[in-house]
Amino acid sequence: MTFAKFLTAGASAVFTCSLAATASAQSDDLASKFGAIDYVRHASLSPDGQHLAFITPNNPGAAVAVIDFDKVGANPRILTAITNPKERLLGCLWPTNTRLLCRVAVSQPTVNGIVGFTRMFALNTDGSGAQMISAPTSRRAMGLMQDGGRLLDWNVPENPGAVLMTRQYVPEDPSSTLLAKDLKGLGVEAVDTLTLKRVKVEQPRVDAYSYLSDGQGHVRIMGLKNENSRGYTDSKLEYRYRRKDSKAWEVLGTLDTLATKGAGFEPVAVDPKSDRVFGFEEKNGFRTLYAIALDGSMKREMILGRDDVDIDELITIGRSARVVGASYATEKRSAQYFDPELVKLAAGLGKALPGSPSISFADASQDEARLLVIASGDTNPGMVYLLEKAGNRLSEVMPVRPELEGLTLSPMKPVTYQAADGTAIPAYLTLPAGDPAKGLPTIVMPHGGPSARDEWGFDWLVQFFAARGYAVLQPNYRGSSGYGADWYAHNGFQSWKTAVGDVNDAGRWLVKQGIAAPGKMAIMGWSYGGYAALQSQVLDPNLYKAVVAVAPVTDLGELKREAEFFSNFENVSQFVGSGPHVADGSPARHAEAFRAPVLLFHGDLDANVGVDESRLMKGRLASAGKNVTYVEFPGLDHSLDDATARTRLLRESDAFFRKAFGMP
Repeated sequence: MTFAKFLTAGASAVFTCSLAATASAQSDDLASKFGAIDYVRHASLSPDGQHLAFITPNNPGAAVAVIDFDKVGANPRILTAITNPKERLLGCLWPTNTRLLCRVAVSQPTVNGIVGFTRMFALNTDGSGAQMISAPTSRRAMGLMQDGGRLLDWNVPENPGAVLMTRQYVPEDPSSTLLAKDLKGLGVEAVDTLTLKRVKVEQPRVDAYSYLSDGQGHVRIMGLKNENSRGYTDSKLEYRYRRKDSKAWEVLGTLDTLATKGAGFEPVAVDPKSDRVFGFEEKNGFRTLYAIALDGSMKREMILGRDDVDIDELITIGRSARVVGASYATEKRSAQYFDPELVKLAAGLGKALPGSPSISFADASQDEARLLVIASGDTNPGMVYLLEKAGNRLSEVMPVRPELEGLTLSPMKPVTYQAADGTAIPAYLTLPAGDPAKGLPTIVMPHGGPSARDEWGFDWLVQFFAARGYAVLQPNYRGSSGYGADWYAHNGFQSWKTAVGDVNDAGRWLVKQGIAAPGKMAIMGWSYGGYAALQSQVLDPNLYKAVVAVAPVTDLGELKREAEFFSNFENVSQFVGSGPHVADGSPARHAEAFRAPVLLFHGDLDANVGVDESRLMKGRLASAGKNVTYVEFPGLDHSLDDATARTRLLRESDAFFRKAFGMP
């Protein structure tokens, strides 16, 4: 296979982006360019590989778009759009070559907080025939059907046009009719996406949490949850499995979702060919990939593990979700493929495409003759390609962020620095393109989570500030995930002094290295990163000259109380913990310690961190006579998934830093 043929075929784009003219006509305002939402999200191929569906911005909201590869020069077609800010398109997949199945999330404010709902709908690829696929709700229902179902399998042997999907059953009030249905819990149905005929495949169970199919229409794994008399679930899950051609459930194992060591086995995907389930389990403190036989022997095989970082992602491909590899992140993310053909393809593409990008096989046709490839990197926001194995042809489809074409982006460099106790902390340093690495206005940017980590790759926040002349450091402080159980410790809330201490030590390192100009260093974070940014003032109010916090946790006690009316309350309470760290680690309770000016952003439909957290912080700082500015975005959730809001966030944060630094 020669990749020169690929590059020749892709030298001129076969398909053009319908927003290219709009993007090229935009102003040179960097905040608008970097604040724009990805033009391509959740891309998927039809079974015959002739059509591509994706989610794209619609201004306002988002739309479902389709490209027809069988029509030369075809541009994206908009099938349907959602403009209600409370609704969000999560993605679309293909039951057949002419029909799409799409999932929508809905946020609804209530007296007890933001309640989330999901619904599934289907429509034809000409935009007609739209129908709700989620089960209808009865007016006699004695509860809310929040879960509109999740897709389990495309292959239903008895009905080629149907899909397997979960269903949340809600019992009906029997007081007004003898025909009231009393089914309750999570089950599985085969649903014809055209006729809406529904066939029950798995009876609902009150304690059912999840199901896994084998890609051939057979439910093989069931997850069960524990619920106490008050309706709260705990952190312990039990998994059961079925042998091939059996209906009986047998014990597979358990998982404690809050345990950092010895948590148990988490099943992720069933491989019908080897009759095994692939999943993750901790070994020597690191997340490791295993496969367990489903023939009754429970034979266990370690597939992939490391002694420095977690194996944290299983790679599947195609409509049967065939297991083809796993990935992990050291300084950069690496994929280890089990399929020899994909090993060669990934290596060849990585070398042949400009900039040695990371390669992702996003989807495949039914026969895997056509692959959807996304290549991206720190200075490459992403390019979508269609790879046709016949003829070794690689064609550009469209850029993920057309607004940024032609801009020079800044490389992200892995670095380490020493914490106060001598521990080496991994981080990423991004410097303005072409500028010397000395005496720069600088931003420390801790990631969210805290059960997460930063990785090498394109980051719109980082790249905007680098383009504006800032150096940006992203520390993977202790409390981050991906580096094993010992690094994660008790999580970034219970171990906040260590986590936030590492974040502050990042700033001290920047000063010591001469990268940060004296008096021109700030801190900015989103979610837990916003919490760390605020709490950094409690540990050392003189270190940073300005603080920007987006959707931050500001009071650990309030974080627990937000979950009080939801089934995960006890999990949240256990995760945050109890004791002196709750008061000590709540920045809203230490407003008097702040010396740097603070800028807060929050969406009022945030179900992850309630908007009252920022309102509380703003009030406490104002009452203490501190310099605080608060911007609230109506109708937006935790991600602020709106170009206008993100543009404002970037523009005002930049102006805020420059004012604090005394810069024009």
